[in-house]
Amino acid sequence: MFKKILFLLSCYLFVNCSDTTKLANCIRILPISSVVSDLNNPEMINAQTPGGVAELSGGRKGILLFNKNGTDFVAFDKLCPNNDCTSAMTFKNRLLHCSCDESEYSVDFGGAPQTEGFECPAIEYRVTKIGTTIRISNF
Repeated sequence: MFKKILFLLSCYLFVNCSDTTKLANCIRILPISSVVSDLNNPEMINAQTPGGVAELSGGRKGILLFNKNGTDFVAFDKLCPNNDCTSAMTFKNRLLHCSCDESEYSVDFGGAPQTEGFECPAIEYRVTKIGTTIRISNF
């Protein structure tokens, strides 16, 4: 009986603690046509090593491709998630930085905001790697 009550209480707390109403106003996905590039292209040379990045045209403000560990890649639109900036986000120390509101977003944690008071994550694209070919598209 105690386990059943504990289980029900845990479920209740989980449901009530996950407030997503603030995230409803976030830009989730921007429509893009696929961006395809080869890691052997000169503009992609930095993305060949773990922790390396390449900046590509596409998306709304450009796309940042990040090599997480040598085999896994992530890509983010450089549009500030609050859509309050005419400048593209910059990248430094594994964070995307929006210069208009000084917000920062982690490329290691799915674009999650790292600045208090910000709810919307950076816009992430799907990355598929086959051989040396990288394809970036919507999820």
